[in-house]
Amino acid sequence: MTEQKPLLNRALPGLLIAGSLGGVGAIMVGLLSLAPTVDDGSGPGPQAQPSTVQIQNAAGAFVLPPTVGPGGKNVPLTPARLDAPPPLAAAPVVAPIPPAKTKATKAAPVRIKIPKIKVNATIGSVTVDIKGNLTTPPLSKPSLTGWYKFSPVPGELGPAVINGHVSTTKGAAVFYRLSEVAKGDQIYVYRSDKKVTRFTVSGVEQVSKSSFPTARVYGNTKNAQLRLITCGGVFNKTAHSYTDNIIVYATLSKKKG
Repeated sequence: MTEQKPLLNRALPGLLIAGSLGGVGAIMVGLLSLAPTVDDGSGPGPQAQPSTVQIQNAAGAFVLPPTVGPGGKNVPLTPARLDAPPPLAAAPVVAPIPPAKTKATKAAPVRIKIPKIKVNATIGSVTVDIKGNLTTPPLSKPSLTGWYKFSPVPGELGPAVINGHVSTTKGAAVFYRLSEVAKGDQIYVYRSDKKVTRFTVSGVEQVSKSSFPTARVYGNTKNAQLRLITCGGVFNKTAHSYTDNIIVYATLSKKKG
């Protein structure tokens, strides 16, 4: 079984432009070749529920924790150091699902459920535009999520990426409560091949779009993982953008079908 590499490992280098997403955040390029970003253009709607970012000040220097925190409702979310690895699995890990042998039999995610925050949403697909920005679900469909189709199919080896709006000008969107998710919570992704995957959350962080942890989100992994991304922080009315991203990390803990 070969590892499915994310697009950033095989696309042209480029500077990724932070976008506003009423749900999905900007991905900044580092030493990796290209990581897609998003430009949502959504209005603030109800203000996203940002967690206060707490950074320790030691001897006048900002010190970020070496690991991604557990997250949770009313728990301040802190960004980890840029060189920090993805958080360790919170539950026993199961082997990835082998990828399809041909394009004709390749699966796709079709639905995501997050019982903790009452998410039960259809999954569409998103890609990148000519500027290298990750596209997003239409603002006219605030309950739709988007699977980055150049990332692994959820359940297969590597980090699958799903984004969703936090709000639109008309109100709350699908990932409005994503910042409440915590370590140990369950995420279910249903696939077109009738397989059901269960991911267990291993950590959650809130990061500034100017220092997005590209390698941590898109880097290759030794097992099947999932990343959920939406916007957080303060909505800048002038820039039509939120200041931060909320990122949920999860690892495959069960599969059936």
